[in-house]
Amino acid sequence: MDLAARPWVASYAPDVPRSFDVPDGTLSDLLDTAVGTYRRAPALEFFGAATTYGGLGDAVARAAEGLRSLGVAAGDRVALVLPNCPQHIIAFYAVLRLGAIVVEHNPLYTDRELRHQFEDHGATVAIVWDRVVPRVQRLPADIPVAAIVSVDLVAAMPASRRLALKLPVRRAREAKGALTTTEKLTGPRKLVPWQALLRHRPLPAMHPRPAAEDTAVLQYTSGTTGVPKGAILSHRNLLANAAQGRAWVPGLQAGRETVYAVLPMFHAYGLTLCLTFAMSIGARLVLFPRFDVGLVLDAARRSPPTFLPAVPPIYERLAAGAAERGADLRSIRFAISGAMNLPQSTVETWEAATGGYLIEGYGLTETSPVAAGNPIGPTRRPGTVGVPFPGTDVRIVDPEAPGRDRAQGDAGELLIRGPQVFQGYWRRPDETGAVLLDGGWFRTGDIVRMDDDGFLTIVDRIKELIITGGFNVAPSEVEDALRAHPGVADAAVVGLPRAGGGEDVAAVVVLAPGARLDVEALRSHCRGALAAYKVPRIIVQAEDLPRSLIGKILRREVRTQLLNDGLRAEGKGDSR
Repeated sequence: MDLAARPWVASYAPDVPRSFDVPDGTLSDLLDTAVGTYRRAPALEFFGAATTYGGLGDAVARAAEGLRSLGVAAGDRVALVLPNCPQHIIAFYAVLRLGAIVVEHNPLYTDRELRHQFEDHGATVAIVWDRVVPRVQRLPADIPVAAIVSVDLVAAMPASRRLALKLPVRRAREAKGALTTTEKLTGPRKLVPWQALLRHRPLPAMHPRPAAEDTAVLQYTSGTTGVPKGAILSHRNLLANAAQGRAWVPGLQAGRETVYAVLPMFHAYGLTLCLTFAMSIGARLVLFPRFDVGLVLDAARRSPPTFLPAVPPIYERLAAGAAERGADLRSIRFAISGAMNLPQSTVETWEAATGGYLIEGYGLTETSPVAAGNPIGPTRRPGTVGVPFPGTDVRIVDPEAPGRDRAQGDAGELLIRGPQVFQGYWRRPDETGAVLLDGGWFRTGDIVRMDDDGFLTIVDRIKELIITGGFNVAPSEVEDALRAHPGVADAAVVGLPRAGGGEDVAAVVVLAPGARLDVEALRSHCRGALAAYKVPRIIVQAEDLPRSLIGKILRREVRTQLLNDGLRAEGKGDSR
């Protein structure tokens, strides 16, 4: 069926193309085009220090030659263990220019988490925030990292900021300590300062370039459903998703937008929306090594943002901070939320503060990551994650028999097909075969419902469904019921194994200020909204819930903690 005839296309905002062709070329070509078109325009800003597109292109060419001198060649994996900073963008494109593969890592990972990923991808060179260098040096000797490029974030700051960090006062020492290490770096592996890479001559223009189908990035999944796996994303996948993002936002002004990178670029959401998308429109990308309301509002006075991809808690905190400080956010015309449910109250507060749009989207690491979004215009539908992006097709199927489509309006597993769908999992053919079906369809593992106009509503994840008494229980439905109680600030619901088979519904709740845990009162409240088998048999109180860096509750960790730590006596009981 022609995608232009799909029902959701009628809801696209004006000027969004009804059909979509993937641009030719690679991410290296994307950057070259931006450098050639916007050479004198600012590409990056970091604490006020600006880098032009011409300067970025030169730094990428020099860093690429520096990496080549360390032995990096086409197909090699290069690990990036960096927060958001100019060196991150330069390193990303330098690796790709050699035809090598970027492997993104969270710099807050533990030794164990880093070890698993380094064992899996086998990178021989790592570009690492200097505060994390000791952790990479501690990797076992049988892991083949031969050289570590050490990155000092302070070196990318303006001179005035660097001088301020040298002041002999406690506040300056603490600020500097959060950005760079004061310890002498040593270890068994070769250590190369980042600046040494940039002292090389530029990589010769005739050096072989990558191809569109070559692997560009190994992006490890969050691990919420098991051991993290490296999703193989090609140049074509990432180039297509950046182009789909450009097509989705009517009114973008190439060369004149300012994008704020408050999302970590080692996450697929931040990588595409901030790194590749921003470069593709010649935007000024303002970089924040971590999200801080004060830093963002200070930067907004200097370089007012126009495009902000983020998650609901960030929008809430920024709106509150701006109101408190009397800061102006009205420059932000476009805001895109993902990774978790976007409350209508957050939309209303944000749009009142900015006068711009805040819409919700949907995606996964395996879809580079964006696959659907609410239209930026009056056809948007709050409470849904929108409609499939241009060039993207979807099906709703029986999760037990994915070849069988569900009836219109019935919930089922979401399948996605499009140019942004990944190539498989790194060195995991069996797991790849389980999710990539004939015809190019990707099994998301998400249970969704589609209305007549093609708008998608997320119901839950297959692997997080709880099976109790032969019935399936969606954790999000129980969480919503718990959060509706005035004494509950937040909740996470998981299934715990029951003697004799099946699972018990277990809830961990964070109480509102001043509230006390009353298990039976919470169960009584839930009985008013849920069938009896969905009411939690176990309710436990916690001060907070484990979350990913972008704020998503990690139900797998909640479950592990409950199993490992045991259950508080007041949390046990029968919900019937």
